[in-house]
Amino acid sequence: MNIDSIVKSLTPEVYERLQYGASTGKWPDGTPLSEAQRAQTVQLVMLYQAKVAKSNEQFTINERGEMVQKSKRELQQEFKTQNEIARFSEHDL
Repeated sequence: MNIDSIVKSLTPEVYERLQYGASTGKWPDGTPLSEAQRAQTVQLVMLYQAKVAKSNEQFTINERGEMVQKSKRELQQEFKTQNEIARFSEHDL
């Protein structure tokens, strides 16, 4: 099995556990990761973000392995369209 098929077979739940381990240095149950495990976990999280996840985070990794930073305007536009339920003006209230 190659790395692409491994990354694509990860469930969102497993990805969240990997992301937690990469950011905290331990698994959700409290078991610490060795330095080698943490480095591999970070790489796997980056590969998942690049190949599978359609992330709206400010910093992500693209398909070529390059870090992508979204502008403030791009983030505002995404959050505006994703989170808007209703919009009212003062005279509507």
